[in-house]
Amino acid sequence: MHNFPFAGPPSVSFEFFPPKTPKGWSLLDQRIDELVTLDPSFVSVTYGANGTTQKRTHELVERLVRETPLQPVPHLTCVGHSEVDIDRILEGYADSGVRSILALRGDPPLDATVPEGGFTHAADLVRHIRRFSDRHGLDISIGVAGFPEGHPETPDTLIAMDHLAAKVDAGADWICTQLFFDNHAFHDWRDRCGISGIRVPIIAGIMPIASRSGIRRMAKLAAGAVFPASLLRAISRAEENDDEAVAQIGMHWATEQCRDLLDHAVDGLHFYTLNKSDATLQIHRALGVHSSRRLRSV
Repeated sequence: MHNFPFAGPPSVSFEFFPPKTPKGWSLLDQRIDELVTLDPSFVSVTYGANGTTQKRTHELVERLVRETPLQPVPHLTCVGHSEVDIDRILEGYADSGVRSILALRGDPPLDATVPEGGFTHAADLVRHIRRFSDRHGLDISIGVAGFPEGHPETPDTLIAMDHLAAKVDAGADWICTQLFFDNHAFHDWRDRCGISGIRVPIIAGIMPIASRSGIRRMAKLAAGAVFPASLLRAISRAEENDDEAVAQIGMHWATEQCRDLLDHAVDGLHFYTLNKSDATLQIHRALGVHSSRRLRSV
């Protein structure tokens, strides 16, 4: 098993997505300038379904490597790609100096077909990246996704844990979870990971609620995520059109989530920023900085 390559524990990291428009790129550049001052352990860069943002993802990764001190971790999905495609993408990242990949299955195609020489499961992709890494002597760090509140396509939680263990056995070095709002579910799931023999670092995915409409989008983005009654009750007390109040409630909830996670020795916190910085900056300040790239509860 390879070592966890990021500063920590606990690490702190952010996720960006590649914009579609010049204005979006300009706004993201501003957000990156603001967040780079926090000296994150790494930043992940999303990858669209079936590789639809492949070119833009690679462009953003290249810019992060070339223009910032940030360590980018590009998402890579196996859906819609053959081994040849994956090798070409990995070779491009290797040439850029990228040494960490977040390996995901991705959304399955509607016709449920797999390209010749392609992959069916994330564990297959992990295994292939590990072989590529070993073959080229690159020592690539591989992250995979975890689902504290259950995988929406695998209601049997024992089978879902078997799938996660299979990804780790295939060569994954660390796990980054889907966003969640119920820390009790995370703590219980992490304990079950340990019982199943999963010993790699687990990074908790955090996304502050910013608006009422955002809750619906989050529910679609993270199918199966539970919104605790106490959180919904607090939001219901805000005026109907007062998104600022909802955002404050969401920020407070996320901050308290992070405090509790840090108090329970979480390996890392990963903020899904939606290419914004305000909430992340405020939560980071509230948590306090112990030393470069390391957080502590206060």
